[in-house]
Amino acid sequence: MKTIGFIDYYLDEWHANKYPQWIADASGGELKVTCAYGLADAPAGRTNADWARDMDIELLGSIEEVIERCDYLIVLSPDHPEYHEELAQRPLRSGKPTYIDKTFAPDRETALRLFQLAEQHGTPLFSSSALRFAPEYKEAAGKPIDMLFSQGPGRYSNYAVHQLEPIVMLMGANPDRIMSIGTEQTPSLLVGYPDGRQAVMAHLQGGPFRLAWQEKDGQASAQTAEADFFASFIEHLLQFFQTGRPPVDSAETIAIMTCIEYGAQAMAQPHQWIALPATTRE
Repeated sequence: MKTIGFIDYYLDEWHANKYPQWIADASGGELKVTCAYGLADAPAGRTNADWARDMDIELLGSIEEVIERCDYLIVLSPDHPEYHEELAQRPLRSGKPTYIDKTFAPDRETALRLFQLAEQHGTPLFSSSALRFAPEYKEAAGKPIDMLFSQGPGRYSNYAVHQLEPIVMLMGANPDRIMSIGTEQTPSLLVGYPDGRQAVMAHLQGGPFRLAWQEKDGQASAQTAEADFFASFIEHLLQFFQTGRPPVDSAETIAIMTCIEYGAQAMAQPHQWIALPATTRE
């Protein structure tokens, strides 16, 4: 059996509560979350000690202990990416395959630093929204998309990644401009590409995650993410741990973080194009 360690801001959160069982089930018990570290207790909910007892996972006193005891590492804090750089410093120096939960980083520069640190120390690294692995979205892969429309629920601050992930996956890691076209209640962005292709994303509360697109020949299609995309995500996560090969190109993750950062800036000056920096690691 191979072991996985959690490193989190606080442990009583949805991903830390769900991932251990999903991982055990998907791997047939060959991979297991055995220990965890939490920087602080949850502001509302169980303490880290209570979480560890309830989950039957050993609570350790330091990130170093988790690294020493485990084969693979997961840095969580899914709703607080501002802690990812602090929590990931030692994991990314370990050489052990490390997954950093969505949203990968609070801004583009942090994303660049994290990938550079992992590369310097030979640490396999990836991050992704589970929506990247929605089975229905595979229909759009490789299509000559002219215009893509995305909708999904949630706040921009922690749910924008779930729409921008499929957009960049399908349209490419080289968007060059972004514009706010929404309202305060319904944040919406227009993402532009150098060749004129565009993508729209909108936060529509209460609705599903859904993509619609038109191809260059005029053919149109639409898909709603209805299957268990988390199950597909967990499969790719386990493959990453077992092979050390990230399933997501770092250039795409950097492009997504760039769009999130500059999209927030665009909301302060709506209906104006904001130029995006090249998503290079150099």
